[in-house]
Parts: sequence; C-alpha cells; structure tokens
Amino acid sequence: MAKMIFLNLPVKDLAKSTAFYEAVGATRNPQFSDETASCMVFSDTIHAMLLTHDKYRMFTQRPIADTHKVSAALIAISAEDRADVDSMVDHASKAGGAADPNPKQDHGFMYGRSFEDPDGHVWEVIWMAGPPPA
Repeated sequence: MAKMIFLNLPVKDLAKSTAFYEAVGATRNPQFSDETASCMVFSDTIHAMLLTHDKYRMFTQRPIADTHKVSAALIAISAEDRADVDSMVDHASKAGGAADPNPKQDHGFMYGRSFEDPDGHVWEVIWMAGPPPA
C-alpha cells in the first residue's frame, strides 16, 4: 500500500479556504469533512486537511503561525507539464490567492512557480522533465 500524506493547515475561514482549494483542483471528501474541517484531495495519496483554528489547536500546544508574516513551510506539489504549473497558479490567483510570492524557476528540465493561499500558506507547483542532469 502506498504511503499517504495528510497535510494539516489551520485556516481562518473554512468555507473560503475550501472554495479556494477546489478552484486549484482539489476535491472535498465529505467523509472526512465537517463544520470544523475540510479534507481536500489532490490525488489518491495527497490530502490537505483544512482545519479551523479551534480544531487545529486540538492537535498542538504551539501558537498558530501568521504565515502572511513568517514562513512556516514550503509545500511542493508536482504538475503534469509547464502549462499545468501556470494553470494551477492562475487558478489560485483568480480564487483569491497570490501568484508567485517566490521567484519563478526555469532550469529547462524543471519549471516551477508558487502561490499563496488566503491564509498565507505557500505552495510550489513544480514540473520536472526527469532527473536533473549530472
């Protein structure tokens, strides 16, 4: 069985964040969602758990970072091709996120851009033609 990733993200407005992640291509799984959480499915193995701040606090004693001001993590997700990278970032921007908070990357064999969600979480969208040259 393949390992799965469940990325837990604290969000201020669950409905707004759910709509945002649907706009960038994730699907809400109602089986693991309620008024305090939305399970957003990117693939069979990649899920983002959007949690209200109260729900998120049930799992940690640490303060929730204001990711508009500090970097807490850089989340990277693969894309099928260069056009898929641009499409995901464009959808994020139109849905209320910010396009390219970090510089674009174009190394020929690898192309990447980033977006920031409404809560300041930064996602890198990366396409790679194959392994980097030796």
